[in-house]
Amino acid sequence: MEYQLVIGQLLNTGLAAAPAQRITYSDQRDMSYAEFGQRVGRLGSALTALGLGQGSVVAVMDYDSNRYLECFFAIPMLGATLHTVNVRLSPEQVLYTINHAEDDAILVNEDFLPLLTPLLPRITRKVRLILLSDRASVPPPGFDGEYEALLAKGDAGFVFPEFAETTRATLFYTTGTTGEPKGVSYSHRHLVLHTLGVTACFAPIPGKGGVKADDVYMPLTPLFHVHGWGFPLVATMLGMRQIYPGKYEPGKLLALIAKHGVTFSHCVPTILGMLLGAPGSDQVDLSGWKVIIGGSALPEGLARAAMARGIDVHTGYGMSETCPILTIADMAATRGATGDTTAIRIATGKPAPLVQIRIVDPDMRDVAHDGVAAGEVVTRAPWLTLGYLKNEAASEALWAGGWLHTGDVGTMTPDGTLRITDRLKDVIKSGGEWISSLDMESLVSAIPGVIETAVVGMPDAKWGERPVVLVVARSDVSAAVQATVTAAIAAGRLSKWAAPERVMVVDAIPKTSVGKLDKKAIRADLAAGSPSSGAQ
Repeated sequence: MEYQLVIGQLLNTGLAAAPAQRITYSDQRDMSYAEFGQRVGRLGSALTALGLGQGSVVAVMDYDSNRYLECFFAIPMLGATLHTVNVRLSPEQVLYTINHAEDDAILVNEDFLPLLTPLLPRITRKVRLILLSDRASVPPPGFDGEYEALLAKGDAGFVFPEFAETTRATLFYTTGTTGEPKGVSYSHRHLVLHTLGVTACFAPIPGKGGVKADDVYMPLTPLFHVHGWGFPLVATMLGMRQIYPGKYEPGKLLALIAKHGVTFSHCVPTILGMLLGAPGSDQVDLSGWKVIIGGSALPEGLARAAMARGIDVHTGYGMSETCPILTIADMAATRGATGDTTAIRIATGKPAPLVQIRIVDPDMRDVAHDGVAAGEVVTRAPWLTLGYLKNEAASEALWAGGWLHTGDVGTMTPDGTLRITDRLKDVIKSGGEWISSLDMESLVSAIPGVIETAVVGMPDAKWGERPVVLVVARSDVSAAVQATVTAAIAAGRLSKWAAPERVMVVDAIPKTSVGKLDKKAIRADLAAGSPSSGAQ
């Protein structure tokens, strides 16, 4: 058989390069890469003994752990599909994804049994059940065993089968503004090429920038979310020191960063903000920590707060349908720079190797690359999903015109720097003008005392929509928000239509299951007159 680009090759590369390197799961387990490779073999053997193999779909419901990383490799290496279940979805959505994926087995952490157990009678296929536990718990009735006990019986020298690189490797579900979650899948070839593309993007950055084999890696993006943004595969291929934190608790995360000297992580803005604001955070040395922010825009205020702590923070951009990485802020340009680099760090950035980006009008015509003309961002790359599982209409819309439609509005500068200005569904249309909610959020985030902010458009009979600003703050900053926006309008940074209809100081802002601002929920709350403890 011709050499195939399969996930097992990434594992083999890491095992050969760094057999003595360590992988640590919180305070539960520490192992070498060589031991990790043996555990992957044992897991493959154990799943095979349960009748799972090529064509099977195996779901995982776990925290970020060494077990999850083992599943990242062993399940696809069998020719099976790894279904990473988003445990933060509603029970009905979790049930839908299990049935829609046609899962044959579910590996479930005992903490998620209260979620899964009531759903079991409504699962439409017979499923194998395996318990995941940090305490070697006894599995409930109907389970096929406990993970560690099954691995103990498995064969560390198990030989995985050969198959075509186009074999489906992973499946997960993304939620939108309407309808049921949509299944997004990737082949082995997709994942290997994404891994190589990301490595080629980060490796050439001079000095301690980028991502190198001597970094200490800890994900702060749940592994169920787009393969942990693909970095666990990159880290394993490079033989990097890896730390998996388990449940996300601010104190524990900060302690792991300090104890293990973590140098590279990635997360959504809310997680970084949570860590910076956590009790005792100011006692932890975060200098030398590189963080890629994705999932939503990196606000200027958060970027400045991170930089003040010595964090080397940059924006990344992608989506569930793009595996996910498309662009990264220009990290090379911030190396050794003496001026203010905030604008570079929060820009959406430049395409990764092998990624093509266009900004188009509704007729798929390119707009000017002048940093001003806006249009929808469409893309091509060798690792984009081919479509949604069992959803031909949505797949055709995703790939209309032969380019993947991101649903994001953006601009492109003459030097090829992409800047996302909003989601198509979130851009505020007021007085005939498009107003970027992201620009307003970034501006407001820099106001002293603001912890978090969201800007949405609400219906207005006269102007179509008007902006409403929500802020979580240490004090009433309503007047400061109005003054800041007014100054930005006077300076030409914002349209005159950006003057907010309302500024509301709230206790909390709704988030999606992966920590993004949930603007659909925000608009619904405002329409119902029940924002989170808001006050004008």
